[in-house]
Amino acid sequence: MGTLTRRQRFPFPDMPEWFETFPSKLTMPAVRIEDYTQDDRYVLRAELPGMSPEDIDVVIGDGVLTVEAERTERDIDKSHSEIRYGAMSRSVTLPSGADENDVKADYTDGMLTVSVGLGAEKAEARHVEIQHRG
Repeated sequence: MGTLTRRQRFPFPDMPEWFETFPSKLTMPAVRIEDYTQDDRYVLRAELPGMSPEDIDVVIGDGVLTVEAERTERDIDKSHSEIRYGAMSRSVTLPSGADENDVKADYTDGMLTVSVGLGAEKAEARHVEIQHRG
């Protein structure tokens, strides 16, 4: 019996990050995130260095959590810059059972942490009877 091998989506593992370095006026820069579940809460952490809380907006509704931020460019002559400026946004679909009325956000050391309670009961999977007419 043969061994199953896992194929990567890209031939080079770092290729998705390469695309982030190309400037594009058609899309907003991505907000880097990680998410996990801890103590009955969904937690999303977003990397937003060099901003103040006034530059960041967190919006939740219809099962979606959106982080929007804007970094304003300083008006000085630069010899080199790799810092991203302008508006950036990232949206994620909340897991089932997320309580959109139980949301907390904290911004410390360039990291935004948003947690959403998972108090709502999760519906169990069930079979649906199919009607046949004809």
